[in-house]
Amino acid sequence: MKKKIIVVVGPTAVGKTAFAIALAQSLNTVVLGADSRQCYKELSIGVARPSPEELAAVPHYFVGSHSLQENINAGFFERYALDCLEKLFVDHDQVVVCGGTGLYVQALCEGIDPMPSIPEGLRDNIVQQYHTKGLVWLQKELAVKDPGFWAVAEKQNPQRLMRALEVFLATGNSILYYRQKKTVDRPFAIEKMGLDMSMEKLTDRINWRVDKMMADGLLAEVKSLLPYREAVALQTVGYKEIFAHLDGQVDLPTAVAAIKTHTRQYAKRQLTWFRKDPAIQWQQMG
Repeated sequence: MKKKIIVVVGPTAVGKTAFAIALAQSLNTVVLGADSRQCYKELSIGVARPSPEELAAVPHYFVGSHSLQENINAGFFERYALDCLEKLFVDHDQVVVCGGTGLYVQALCEGIDPMPSIPEGLRDNIVQQYHTKGLVWLQKELAVKDPGFWAVAEKQNPQRLMRALEVFLATGNSILYYRQKKTVDRPFAIEKMGLDMSMEKLTDRINWRVDKMMADGLLAEVKSLLPYREAVALQTVGYKEIFAHLDGQVDLPTAVAAIKTHTRQYAKRQLTWFRKDPAIQWQQMG
């Protein structure tokens, strides 16, 4: 009988972590993370990393396992996850995969084209310009330089936009050029479960969670990350808004309100991505 991964996906704050842990406990197995930010050991509160109690409940992999100084992307995750699963399948027939980063889930389940190497200086320059000129500059750059990608891009996702821009500037090719490979067959079965809830309930959960993050010390966490602020992983929701506050651009209540708004927008983008996958079996939460 084939080994199997059970992939738990869904929007941020829907309850994936608790669901995946309970599922893993019932199957006497482990959880492999598929989140592009929870993998960083320097990030905890702002990425809603599983609590110490949750991490102790079942073994977790690709959670707090890497440094912000490492260049982690979907291609890296694919290699890491396949190697990890090969070892885990020695002792487990099934492994729970949990995460909201659609591209990482796709890379694991279907494969992803190898991306060209990017000069470190180029990446740093793009991040600096984004930090100085903002999202509108980034959007205009992509719209002009890579209109093919821009037509299908997640236009509010700076991490994805910066990735596309660095690929274009490094190679002269659209990032779409490197995403043409056919789906690969994996040596294990894949079952996908999607968690969903009404946007009204999800918004309430997001607002509550952001307030809890602030109470748990998000402001102090972001201050501790100032030496890393140019890292691509920090140009994202929960961090960029607090950096703006620390720079004196907005007061703290405005920054917190922006986190709530941007998290809700991110949740909608996640749902749009996952709903395109007919293999996902959806389950209503709450």
